[in-house]
Amino acid sequence: MKFRHSLLAKYLLIIMVALIIWPFVLPAYYIPSYFLDKDFSQRAQYMDTNKLKKMWHHEAAKLDGAIPAQVNQKLHTVKEQYPLASIFWVDGSGKTKLVLSEQKNIPAQWTLENSIGFMNHSEEDPITFVSFIGKDQSNGFMVFQIPPSVSKLPTLSLIDDKLLAIYAFLVFGLFLLVSWLFFFKIRKRLVHLQTAMTETQENGIPEKIVINKKDEISELGKAFNHMIDELIKSRQHEQEEETLRKQLIANISHDLRTPLTAIRGHAYSLQKEPLSSKGKESLHLIENKVDLLSHLLENLLSYTLLSAGKYTLQRKETDIIRFIRESMAGWYPVFEKEGFEIDVRLPEKALIWNIDPHWFMRILDNLYQNVIRHAKSGRYVGVSIVNYEGKTAILIEDRGPGLDVTTDKKGAGIGLSIVSLMLQEMKVGWNITSSPKGTAIYLYEKKTT
Repeated sequence: MKFRHSLLAKYLLIIMVALIIWPFVLPAYYIPSYFLDKDFSQRAQYMDTNKLKKMWHHEAAKLDGAIPAQVNQKLHTVKEQYPLASIFWVDGSGKTKLVLSEQKNIPAQWTLENSIGFMNHSEEDPITFVSFIGKDQSNGFMVFQIPPSVSKLPTLSLIDDKLLAIYAFLVFGLFLLVSWLFFFKIRKRLVHLQTAMTETQENGIPEKIVINKKDEISELGKAFNHMIDELIKSRQHEQEEETLRKQLIANISHDLRTPLTAIRGHAYSLQKEPLSSKGKESLHLIENKVDLLSHLLENLLSYTLLSAGKYTLQRKETDIIRFIRESMAGWYPVFEKEGFEIDVRLPEKALIWNIDPHWFMRILDNLYQNVIRHAKSGRYVGVSIVNYEGKTAILIEDRGPGLDVTTDKKGAGIGLSIVSLMLQEMKVGWNITSSPKGTAIYLYEKKTT
């Protein structure tokens, strides 16, 4: 990113413009008064007193040899050009010939005393220019007077001028406003970026943002968009790998069934042959391991189908009490063979749940199988209907070492995963409490709104 596109460069530009403009703020305040004030424009020609003095002496010199009428005409012309000036002239005999002034103390006949008094007074107020007419002093003299107030520049009062204070405050406020707008836009873009980062689409990935600038925030947005692209690619790879994994598991589960069936067939054939006691034990162990492996493969295939959504769900209203009785009737010989104490406490009143009977039978089978494999040491299995957190629930309990105890018999994880997926699809809740004294599994129907 080039420096001229950065936020720092933009804000430095604002500071530089403010520093450049600030020296012109004060003159800009007074310039309008100079051009719009009519009194000022009229007084402007009186401010250069040296120029006025030269003009007056020049006009007097040009009147050399002029008759009184010509002198009067020239003074009238000068009066029209300088209306604020007081003008009069006196001839060689000391007689005042023409007075173009509002002053009333100009004598009609000048004496030495009048002349001295006039000269002393003219040194203070007003500003006076006296010139002899022509080259000969006997022609008389003419006088040009202006008040000192019209020749002075206007004073700039920085303390008493309230309008100036308001003006300076507005200029400073304008700078603050520009700075605030600058940072407000930055904050707005950051909030937009934050919103884009926190809000996700259906796939759980945020949506990419539109980049239309070239500053630091835009660079951050580009990095965010790059991250989104990488997440999308990663998610696609995960989905492809998950699909491949499920397909591989399904193929392996299907392919292993054939050799297991063959092993089971040969084991059955060996039962008809005369074997030693040790051979019979080995054959019995082979049959158990084949059954275990078949069960694990069945669970693995079921889990794959459930994860892929290919396991058909067909709900119907089912008497869960009767269903459990039938299920336990099938498992009763198995538990009895393993030396379990079987405790079934079910009410006579029907309990109707909206479930898939095949799925629920698979759930119970997995749970019973889990009891035999992991709680065999407790030699107890109990099935009952209880009240669990205000809901009617099925309780399946044992007195084994608990699910947290590590044994040499693995495989409970996938079985419980199948149970969890099936219960979730059927809207049936469940909870497990486990301790060294045993495990309790609660199944209850969720209320649908």
